[in-house]
This record gives sequence, C-alpha cells and structure tokens, in this order.
Amino acid sequence: MGNLPENIYMNIILLGYRGTGKSVISRLLAKQLQRPLYSLDAMIEEAVGIPIPEIVSMWGWARFREIETKIVEQAAGEARDAVIDCGGGVVLNPYNIQKLKENGKAVLLTAHIDTLLSRLSRDRNKRPQLENGLSWEEEHRKVLAEREDKYQAAADLVCDTTGKRPDETVYQIIEYFKKHSWVKA
Repeated sequence: MGNLPENIYMNIILLGYRGTGKSVISRLLAKQLQRPLYSLDAMIEEAVGIPIPEIVSMWGWARFREIETKIVEQAAGEARDAVIDCGGGVVLNPYNIQKLKENGKAVLLTAHIDTLLSRLSRDRNKRPQLENGLSWEEEHRKVLAEREDKYQAAADLVCDTTGKRPDETVYQIIEYFKKHSWVKA
C-alpha cells in the first residue's frame, strides 16, 4: 500500500455511524501510515475515568456531548498528521466538525443498514440507547436517518464498507489522499 508522500500534512478524520468500521479501520490506517491515532471515545473514557455507558447513565447524553466537545478541542489542537477516530454522534455539533477540519479532511464510513444492524447485533461493547420508546432496530434506523445529512455535509470522501475487508477501505483512503496531494500550506 505504501505511505503518503512526506509533504502531506493533515489529519485523517474518520466519521460514521456505529458499526461502519471506524475503530478497526482507524487502527489499520494509523499503523499503515505510521501516524498517531486519536480515538475520541477512548480519550473521553480516560478523561472521565469511566466507560461511556456509565457516563451516559449517570449524566445523560447532553453532558456526554459537552465532554465530547472538550475532547474534540483537545484532539484538534494536538493532532498533526494523525488519524482521528470519532464517535458516531460527533457530527451533531457543527463546532466539532469545524474544529476537526481545521487541520484535516473527513472520511465518512458508511454501510448498508442491514450490514450495520448485523454488525451491531454482534457488538460486545453494548452502547447506551440513543432513543427511548423504540425497538432496537427502529432506534438505529431513525438515528442514522437523522444524522445522514450531517455526515454527508462533513465528508470529503465517502467509503462504503458494505462487503469490504477493512484493508480494502484503508487502501481506498490512502489512494484518495495521494491523488489529491493535500500538502503543507
């Protein structure tokens, strides 16, 4: 696959809904490019000292989103030539996307809804419910539909991970960045 040219200076920001492959692809991409990895969810858990489900259970989604924005500011301020793995809801606050894209380009990972539901049903890291009063499947369909425009608006590149191995998506991302030759100002 190969590294990006030396003069490419920018963060690669991975966005997408739960189950699109952000965590796996971000680890592979960071390793392949020999870049630091910033996992916003892991940074939140480290900063608060408890897992995200407990944060949400104790303080609710609104407080979680406030913490997330502080972590976005931290990562955006520190990260240079890094891969940034964002939580699925980071797009809900336009400020988050503005901060992240000051030194980066956003890659939106997508997958067919049936693929997402299949992946999420096998997820060992059970995440807190986003919407009350809906079935598990209804919740995911509704939340994804509500976020779709925000994801698309933030994206510089869209990669559909349906039926693809993670390394194929990593290759697609690297080739896209090489083609566009985003360089230092």
